[in-house]
Amino acid sequence: MTTQVNGSKPPCDKSFCEDYMILSPKDVGSWDLTKLVFSKHIGHRKFIDCPDGTVESFWSRIAIFFSVVLQRVLHLVDRPLGWLGSTIEFMPNFMDANGGFLSMLSNFVTAIASTLSLVLTVGQHVGKLVVPNTESPEFLSAIGLWDIRRDLDGRIKHDDLRYTSALAIMAAKSAYENQAYIKDTVEKHWKMEFVGFFDCWNDYEEDYTTQAFIWSDKTGDSELIGVSFRGTSPFNAKDWSSDVDLSWVHLPGIGKVHAGFLKALGLQKSQGWPKDILSNEQKPYAYYAIRQKLKERLEDNPNAKILVTGHSLGAALAILFPAVLAYHKETDLLSKLEGVYTFGQPRVGDKRFGEYMKEVLVTHGMRYHRFVYSNDLVPRVPFDTSDRYFKHFGTCHYYNSFYKGKVLPEEPNKNYFSIFAIIPMFANATWELIRSFIIYYQNGPEYRETFTCRGWRVIGLLIAGLPAHGPQDYVNLTRLGSPELFAEQSTNGIK
Repeated sequence: MTTQVNGSKPPCDKSFCEDYMILSPKDVGSWDLTKLVFSKHIGHRKFIDCPDGTVESFWSRIAIFFSVVLQRVLHLVDRPLGWLGSTIEFMPNFMDANGGFLSMLSNFVTAIASTLSLVLTVGQHVGKLVVPNTESPEFLSAIGLWDIRRDLDGRIKHDDLRYTSALAIMAAKSAYENQAYIKDTVEKHWKMEFVGFFDCWNDYEEDYTTQAFIWSDKTGDSELIGVSFRGTSPFNAKDWSSDVDLSWVHLPGIGKVHAGFLKALGLQKSQGWPKDILSNEQKPYAYYAIRQKLKERLEDNPNAKILVTGHSLGAALAILFPAVLAYHKETDLLSKLEGVYTFGQPRVGDKRFGEYMKEVLVTHGMRYHRFVYSNDLVPRVPFDTSDRYFKHFGTCHYYNSFYKGKVLPEEPNKNYFSIFAIIPMFANATWELIRSFIIYYQNGPEYRETFTCRGWRVIGLLIAGLPAHGPQDYVNLTRLGSPELFAEQSTNGIK
């Protein structure tokens, strides 16, 4: 398949796919965007890369319209959002490094008094003032400040039906942190083996946008090798843009798959998805680097099992990882894959992709647990407008704001925007804010919510469903959820 390049669209070989639609919000103009609504021939638009003659229905064009507008807005706020995130991350870490707010003020006064020519050295004392090192084991990201828990729940043992899910969400949460923090957490708090950290290249973004880590949980003669992908950073507009992007590529025999997630996993401009590539240590691709490391580990212990997990964007990468393994016929690795555990996962493919993945799960006896908490916004995007576009597959393990769960074909209010859901969503957001002050008394000190978490709860009064996406509630549901429901989840769950 050859691609006709129009305007400022970057040249890209798409011969690896049967069909495609790539949105480019950077190239959109107001008039061109308006014409999209009134003309079914979307190939005439400069900001849409697709084969000539492609047509779409009115409602599909409306969905594309809103997707492009949201992405454009996110691109505009990318830099200020990043600055805001850096400030929000720095101040609590700065206070913590100096023993709290009052101690920080005291240390600051002492430092100023000691000399008027101080030079702040990151991670070192200046007088008595300490500037936090962003790469230290103590530094917390915005997600880490949201939920500061590092230890596994000691009451959930290996034979507990909740164990694997509880371990998976803690790994998914830890993936947001720096390498030193993750290594320290795995080795000192979990008493497990830290295998490696991966900072991976995105050929389309031309940046290191994908991070993941591997750890090993050994119990007697058994070994569980875990892979955790980093998810959507709350202050990274590019991550949020990927979540609302409707771009897709149609892979032969698989179906339509979200293009942004494939790019993050290792899709290449010039080759697409070859089974093998030349190793590049300077620019590793997530799929290939992690696949190679897993093969090396299995050579040491052929009886080991593999767990793949992630939260948000990381959840999308987690379920796409076995999809590409199956595409490359990596049956040995797939046979070792115990399960995929995702939390707050966005939609990643169309109905045909879902059927393909159901077959993969059944063939290899693989578990797939897709957890959704309450009104979490992210599992409800990209929008499910028809069988031609994005749909979830399998069952949904849904938990309400009381951490009561049930297995459903689809999460309630599947596309988020519904006039019938507005009042219940905001009422629930109010309850979640109230709950943040009393859950400590109900369930114990490890459930105390941080000021950062409560701040997000307040934001939920304006954007219901946004704070519900945080890892706090996903950790809670794996610990407080009924073990009987987890017994029901221990099947493949691919109805």
